[in-house]
Amino acid sequence: MKNKILISVVFLIVLGSCKKDFLNLASPTSLSTPVYFKTQADFESAINGAYAPSRGLYNGNNGAWAMGELRSDNTTYKYNPNDRGTIQAEYVKDFTDQNTNPVPQSKYVIDYTIIARANQVLAPIDAVSFDATEKNNIKGQAYFLRAFAYFDLVQYFGSVPLHLTPVTTLSGTALPLSSIADVYAQIISDAKQAATLLPNKSVQTPGRVTSGSATTLLGNVYIVLKQWANAETTLKSITGYSLMANYADVYDPAQKNNKESIFEIQFKQGTEGFASNFFYTFLVRPISGTEVTAVTGIPENSLTTEGYNIPTPDIIAAYEPGDTRLAASIGYITASGVSYPYIKKYAHTHTLTNNTDDDWPVYRYAEVLLFIAEALNEQNKTSEALTFLNQVRTRAALPNSTASSQSDVRNAIMNERRIELAFENKRWLDLVRTGTAQTVMSAYGAREKANPQAYYFPAGIAPSPSAFTNIRLLFPLPASEAALSPYF
Repeated sequence: MKNKILISVVFLIVLGSCKKDFLNLASPTSLSTPVYFKTQADFESAINGAYAPSRGLYNGNNGAWAMGELRSDNTTYKYNPNDRGTIQAEYVKDFTDQNTNPVPQSKYVIDYTIIARANQVLAPIDAVSFDATEKNNIKGQAYFLRAFAYFDLVQYFGSVPLHLTPVTTLSGTALPLSSIADVYAQIISDAKQAATLLPNKSVQTPGRVTSGSATTLLGNVYIVLKQWANAETTLKSITGYSLMANYADVYDPAQKNNKESIFEIQFKQGTEGFASNFFYTFLVRPISGTEVTAVTGIPENSLTTEGYNIPTPDIIAAYEPGDTRLAASIGYITASGVSYPYIKKYAHTHTLTNNTDDDWPVYRYAEVLLFIAEALNEQNKTSEALTFLNQVRTRAALPNSTASSQSDVRNAIMNERRIELAFENKRWLDLVRTGTAQTVMSAYGAREKANPQAYYFPAGIAPSPSAFTNIRLLFPLPASEAALSPYF
């Protein structure tokens, strides 16, 4: 964390100091001289820079999918005995956690990069005069991004340092761990600020966060904190969104930022460095180029490393007969002559191998409906809760839920979340916040160990005996960050 903050500060120092006389030397006890933003355009560039790291959270081999989906009973890995060098995400799945694992370290560093960049926008913006509407929009985006990053951190790591201003001194690079309650209080404050400052979707630039994005984030926080009345009021205030008629269209790159989309991470295929590659990351391996081409229709290379985020038999069995989301979410591909499932919702036409146009959905209106249903049910408004749950089921061509008791409706909502939001990094956090992670994952581990081949292990190979023996709810703080702070 300290290294990342230092890099951001030094980069800004260079930009600012290039315009000054080289004889104006920086203080030997300070990391920077003041950096002055002069115009609206400067802040627009800065807020663009605050969004940029979010692509790294979701893309590539160390994406958020490893901690949000692979950690759960939704997906697993295809053990590859010929590739034991790229197995860090395997440890995440097996609960053999290490504080040196680069997977959680990547999330930690990227989130703090977003926070540092948001702080660099918020600190000087009120002192610069430009159009008030545009200023509020930029401030709102910065508050949202900071709240979003801290929400990510606190859910996965628990207590973390709370940096709210740019780091300008060496002593400021390392702060004590803040309590979970204090981190949540700051998230709520930032999300409320963002919801007030941001415009709604109808006038916001496509791809940028809106008042609806911030309100959804705030509602999500209330759900996690079990503040059901606050969650209901907040989430019911969200307007301007509706469900797409066809579930598959939600993920179609030709319909990015559609009427159901509340916040999605923007990607763009091509040579500019903004492309996504989820489809390739989520393929079973080893697989030949010809076998990949059979799905993509373009020339492909063989993939020989370990395969991750493969849908489990458990998630496949969880779909009800007639659920149209199954065919939109899970497909089958032949790898080394054997048929395996793969995540289909991120498989769309593209031109270059490992270079796709798919965005990552973070918040959708379907989730808002399910959040409202949950908040209502937990307040014993079960009949009203079913109306929101059934809106989601109707789109999937399913009949209304037959659940009636509060307990049964609670289970129905969680099952619906599992299917509706499958492979969108929601499952593990749902298991944790509902207090079911240990039970569900211990049972899952027992099934996998009893029948490894059903979970894509080669004949004669089984999970590590230590796998699933300690279902940890939080990830350890990265050792590389702890080494830089006296407070860890």
